[in-house]
Amino acid sequence: MVLALSQADFNRLVDEHGPALYRMAFRMIGDEHEAEDMVQEAFRSVWKSRARYDPDRGDRAWLVSILRRRVIDRWRKRQPPKPLADDGPLEIGVSGDDPFSGEFTDEVQAALDRLPNELRETLLMVVVGELTHQEAADLLNVPLGTVLSRVSRARTRLREYLLSHAKT
Repeated sequence: MVLALSQADFNRLVDEHGPALYRMAFRMIGDEHEAEDMVQEAFRSVWKSRARYDPDRGDRAWLVSILRRRVIDRWRKRQPPKPLADDGPLEIGVSGDDPFSGEFTDEVQAALDRLPNELRETLLMVVVGELTHQEAADLLNVPLGTVLSRVSRARTRLREYLLSHAKT
């Protein structure tokens, strides 16, 4: 059953999932301002498509899939996102603070940037986006084993890069 997303439900989605979406966007893009723009565009898409909201689908997986499409579009364009058509103000405030900043140092970001997009994206969905491996598999339309393999390979490559570049 599909119900329209209410304003209260939309606000709840922003409050509950905005910080995780920002962390994921930041780690995928590597720029805090562009990450904020990507999250805002994702939530704008959520609001515009609120009539198709399905409460039976996992909120986080749905939001990550929307954010993922925005980031992939940005990767394809390789230019800053253009302002959306003005159909009324819809400013969505998401804290730019990265609660994982102690865990995700510049060295980790550099290592993430070296990963192939499919490994980085899958790892970020699971680790930063907090999706289950199955949710990531469903979202990426790949088998569960592929997600498990990608996450494992991404972690191995990150570890190897960080160990080889460790300051001693």
